[in-house]
Amino acid sequence: MSSPLFDLPQPPAIPVIGEERSYPIGRIFCVGRNYAAHAAEMGNEVDREAPFYFTKSAVNAVLSGASVPYPPGTEDYHHEMELAVALGASLFRASPEQARAAVFAYGCALDMTRRDLQGQAKDKRRPWDLGKDLEQGSVFAPLTRSADWDGPDNKRIWLTVDNAPRQDANLNEMIWAVTDILCHLSGYYHLRPGDIIMTGTPAGVGPVTAGQVIEGGIDGLSPVKLTLLPAQKATE
Repeated sequence: MSSPLFDLPQPPAIPVIGEERSYPIGRIFCVGRNYAAHAAEMGNEVDREAPFYFTKSAVNAVLSGASVPYPPGTEDYHHEMELAVALGASLFRASPEQARAAVFAYGCALDMTRRDLQGQAKDKRRPWDLGKDLEQGSVFAPLTRSADWDGPDNKRIWLTVDNAPRQDANLNEMIWAVTDILCHLSGYYHLRPGDIIMTGTPAGVGPVTAGQVIEGGIDGLSPVKLTLLPAQKATE
């Protein structure tokens, strides 16, 4: 077998609380408009027939505590605080029992978004990739094994920017619960260990600028933190 021409960047592995080994990121699936109040603030109606999804590249993920530059191509960069679900078993056309058993861990995550580019794509009925799948645009806190957390029921989810409150809600406000999402998504993909599902964001999203510190949390889970640096200058 021939050797590759060059090495590709590898996705980060997420620390797991109380474990020596970390969780490798395979694929990242994101649920859109999973909180009615957030959909309303974006001027959208909720589709209660079925959840819908977009994806983000695993190599674009970073870990909590990172300091990253303000991204290029946007003047309206937004935070979105989310519950992340990490799978530890394969799922295909799963039952609710199988879906619950397949969850390896939960964690706090940020789905950073170039909102202006996402809006332009929506207006032209184009994919959201430029707005959503950006370098260093997914941020993951250390994971907590599902056996060590009593689940997402009635848990507060919140986010601050420079210690000022921005998002504050309850996971019970999700339109599609974790089990619902896994059952539905596994009807379209062979889900497997390493897959992470970001379950949507509550109301209160908004812009952030260089120099600001974003912190978010969910009751009982390790918090997530991101610091924004000035934008990188173009290389000559």
